[in-house]
Amino acid sequence: MSELMTPEEMENRIKAAYPDCDVAVIDSTGTQDHFDVRVASGLFKDLTRIKQHQAIMALFQDELKTGEVHALAIKTIVK
Repeated sequence: MSELMTPEEMENRIKAAYPDCDVAVIDSTGTQDHFDVRVASGLFKDLTRIKQHQAIMALFQDELKTGEVHALAIKTIVK
């Protein structure tokens, strides 16, 4: 298994996909595999809440498949 993802790495990946966003990533258990993610972006404007969450999950699909990221609790906000 590769090195675990850091909150900063997650933030950078989200910012790359949503350049206008305000983002916060919190390692919710201290084990670097459970994260709380909050993203505010104008790019969510035309997406349903489920599509917004799916878009964020898709950014980490490889890590979710391998278990490197076990859980994401996502909060999206249209700004």
